[in-house]
Amino acid sequence: MYAIVEIAGHQFKVEKDQKVFVNRLQTEEGKKVSFDNVLLVADGDNITVGAPAIDGAQVGAKVLKHLKGDKVIVFKKKRRKGYRVKNGHRQALTEIVIESIAASGAKKAAPAKATKKAETKKAAPKKVTKKADDLKKIEGIGPKIASTLEEAGIATFSDLAKAKPEAISEIIAGVRGNHVTDTWPAQAQLAADGKWDELKKWQDELDGGKA
Repeated sequence: MYAIVEIAGHQFKVEKDQKVFVNRLQTEEGKKVSFDNVLLVADGDNITVGAPAIDGAQVGAKVLKHLKGDKVIVFKKKRRKGYRVKNGHRQALTEIVIESIAASGAKKAAPAKATKKAETKKAAPKKVTKKADDLKKIEGIGPKIASTLEEAGIATFSDLAKAKPEAISEIIAGVRGNHVTDTWPAQAQLAADGKWDELKKWQDELDGGKA
């Protein structure tokens, strides 16, 4: 029996008694923790798929220890400016062991045709209340970070301008790299106000979002 579960922003295929390294969890060593964002559970030939998560399914684990991953070299360079910076980064990780996989309350996936009809019925009432902005226009935000922010409900410049740097750092904790979020809300406010010339001038002086 195995499951596909999302833990700290990443998806893992896990089995009972398997040890897994995940992004740093706040749970103390020796404590138990559970994850309910289970996307798939397979027990022999019986496979249950969530939409996107399975109701009632849960993966239980125990925190073994907190540690740091291997060093990753981050090299930054600005063309024609003589700017070169080389830094090392070690991702904060947590080692856990999977203790249980429960699929109680889960409903078996319907056949393909029935699933498509269900998706169509569910999709119809949805209304797009706001259009997402291109957050990659903010210095320091790449495609992966932009996608992570949108999943967390920060999809427009206005949303980003209202967010605190500390909260943003927590949301993107699972994205590899050394990200400085201090200026992102201020940059987003200029973008939301349509002050692109002012924003461009400021961004020429920034380094990955850092002043």
